[in-house]
Amino acid sequence: MSRNLTLTLLVENSVSERGLKGEHGLAWHLQTGAHQVLFDTGQTDLLMENARRLGVSLDRLDAIVLSHGHYDHAGGLAAIAAASPCPPVFLHPAAREAKFRRPPGGPPQFIGLPESTGAVLARPRTRIIETRTCTEVVAGLFVTGEIPRHTVYEDPGGPFFLDEGGTRPDPVRDDQAMFFDTAAGMVVLLGCAHAGVVNTLDYVQSLNPGRPFRAVLGGLHLLNASPQRLAATLDALRQREVPLVVPAHCTGWAAAARLWEGLPGRCAAPGVGRRFPFER
Repeated sequence: MSRNLTLTLLVENSVSERGLKGEHGLAWHLQTGAHQVLFDTGQTDLLMENARRLGVSLDRLDAIVLSHGHYDHAGGLAAIAAASPCPPVFLHPAAREAKFRRPPGGPPQFIGLPESTGAVLARPRTRIIETRTCTEVVAGLFVTGEIPRHTVYEDPGGPFFLDEGGTRPDPVRDDQAMFFDTAAGMVVLLGCAHAGVVNTLDYVQSLNPGRPFRAVLGGLHLLNASPQRLAATLDALRQREVPLVVPAHCTGWAAAARLWEGLPGRCAAPGVGRRFPFER
C-alpha cells in the first residue's frame, strides 16, 4: 500500500477551478494509504459540497483536527457529524473557550465555536482528544499541541479577547499546526498561525532535529503584521530553504505578494481544489 500523502484544499477564501465555491475559512483533507484526516472544517457546510465535486469521501475519516477554536475553522463539524459517524476530534482544550474580536471603535464580535459545533463536541458519543502537547493523530501524522512562543515580534494577529467587554486578551493558546515527514523533509500545515509562523517552525524543528523542511502551507496570519514581523517571517522561510510555500486564507494579499516576491519560484497559489502530493 502506498505511503504517499496527498493534501486537498476543500475550503479556502479562493477557488482554483470552475464549479467549486470559496468562503472565508480553511479545511484540508489528508489522504495517506488507508488513512484520511481532516484538518479544520471551514466556516459552514460548504466543505461537503466541495468534497463531493472533488470526489473526496468524508464518511470514513479517521480523525478531525481543529487548529483552533474560531468559527471559520470549526463551523463545518456539524455537517460532517450529520452525514456519518463523527470520528475522534483532536483539539486544544482552550479551543472551547468563548472568543471575541473587538476592532478599535467597533462593536464586539463573537468568533468562537458555533453553537452547532459545540453541540457535536458535547455529545457523549463524540470522542475528544485534547492536544496540549505534540500528539500523533494517525501513523506519521502529528499535531503540535500548544506552541511555545519566544519571538518578540509575533502576536496573535488581531484584537482577540476572551470576554465580550474586551478586558481579557486572548493569546489564542489553542493555536496548533499539523506536520508530517516526507522523503524530502517536513511538511507543516498551518490553520492561522496565531502562535506565529517562526514560533511554529522553530517548534516543529525542535521535535524533528536535523530534518529539513519540504513545505509550509496554510494561513500565515500576516494580514496585520508589522514590517518587522513580515521581514522576520520571510527571513525564516529563506534561512530554512523551504522549497514550497502556499500562503492561504488569513495571510493577506499584501503579505502574500511580499512572499511571492521574496521567495521567487517557491510560492504556489492556494484555492479550493488544489492538490499537493508528497512522496513519503
